[in-house]
Amino acid sequence: MQATAYTYDPESRSGQVLLDDGTPVPFDAAAFDAGGLRLLRPGQRVRIEVEGPEESPRITLVTLQTL
Repeated sequence: MQATAYTYDPESRSGQVLLDDGTPVPFDAAAFDAGGLRLLRPGQRVRIEVEGPEESPRITLVTLQTL
């Protein structure tokens, strides 16, 4: 699934992404660390993996979107 980085706190390594429908979804340090990223800037397109129900997904991985 793709999303856009919305917020990112480098100290806690957590933040939020915006889904394509504009829904903000938070991610924690574990999801950020799983993607191997060092930094995330608002506006970057990212690929995310989620688990759980569609109404309240939990992000398990955040990484940069590549073609």
